[in-house]
Amino acid sequence: MSARLHRLANGVRLAVDPQPELETLSLSVVVRGGSRWEDADRSGWSHLLEHMVFKGAGARDARQLAEAVEDAGGSINAATGHERTSFQVRTLKNGLPLAAEITSDLVFRPTLEAGELEREKGVIAQEIAEATDTPDDHVFELAQARAWGDVPLGRPILGTTGSIGTAQPDSLDEWRARLYAPERMVVSMAGAVDEDEALRVAEAWFGHAATSGMKGEPELAAFAGGAATESRRLEQAHLVLLLPGVGVRDPDYFAFRLFAEALGGGMSSRLFQRVREQRGLAYSIDSYAETYEDGGLLGVYAGTGGKSAAEAARVTAGQIAELAEHPGEAELRRAKTLLKSGLFMARESTLARAEQAAGQILLFNRVFTAHELSEAIEAVTLDDLRRVGARVLGVGRSAGAVLGPKAAAGAVEAFQAALPQGSAAR
Repeated sequence: MSARLHRLANGVRLAVDPQPELETLSLSVVVRGGSRWEDADRSGWSHLLEHMVFKGAGARDARQLAEAVEDAGGSINAATGHERTSFQVRTLKNGLPLAAEITSDLVFRPTLEAGELEREKGVIAQEIAEATDTPDDHVFELAQARAWGDVPLGRPILGTTGSIGTAQPDSLDEWRARLYAPERMVVSMAGAVDEDEALRVAEAWFGHAATSGMKGEPELAAFAGGAATESRRLEQAHLVLLLPGVGVRDPDYFAFRLFAEALGGGMSSRLFQRVREQRGLAYSIDSYAETYEDGGLLGVYAGTGGKSAAEAARVTAGQIAELAEHPGEAELRRAKTLLKSGLFMARESTLARAEQAAGQILLFNRVFTAHELSEAIEAVTLDDLRRVGARVLGVGRSAGAVLGPKAAAGAVEAFQAALPQGSAAR
């Protein structure tokens, strides 16, 4: 059974996924908005705003917000991404009215007090510094910037100390009204919820906000390509290698996910077996598919020795090319099983069900059943893997970053040079 979709009069969409046998529920408020909608001057404002609403909203200050949720046996969290911002409450059954009240206050009635804003800018400045000081975080930011260039997708979600420093209470509240607009919002509930009560509660707390949404669409994702190298006195080199992928609405979406899974999605994958087990070139290596509304990335991360980094990169390029030419029936079957297990295990969590339903509604204005997802995965063929492999390599550009000892400095260029002719970075 999947969530049922409703629409409130002001445009807020509501997903309700009752599981009456459970003792807990999750409520997730997800908006189609994040760092992709920011210009350079507002870089990091969506993340800053997500932090700030917890400093006070409605009639509660920061401590009272936390205490109200925890006194009811619940927990509250939030996350900001490139394309979405979400607020999540998990609580015991009968906690839905409180969860809705608090999340409604967060998105529609935050206090945004000037002193708290200045303090939180300092906290995020420390978060930015921590990310820069953490090699296996910072290397992903370096690679992301090379993949997309100087557009919102290429900038850190955290922004910079300079860009968040310009935010003031009034300007941040104006950004909130644009970003958290009802027509961009999905309220999703899963677990011990009654559908009639869910409709009443949602209408009471989310049905009266005025529409004032952000106009226009984010800049299209156009893969740029290039290499970044940062030398540090570390024992291990951190390597991220990227090729252009497909978006979540693309017909090849599931083929792309399965390509990444077969390439480096587990201990039996090509990369783990060739790079780590057979050659001993890396301690850890895996691949992933990063998908956005209109584009994506095929990514590989490796933690390797400085002197092994270039060879690990060359072997990785060879495995991508080989998989694109000669995918195997057994590895496709294994990739399908792993992808389905990941999707369906997540559905055993009420929060994951609520978030999954909200994401599907934002993208497709509907909720897919588990059977539909399983059928789409099973329908992928070896020819589909070959086609998506050709698409990944056919753009003719790659990107990457290496952070670590000087001996690893040429690893990204080694990857680019080892790709099939015409696929190196331009």
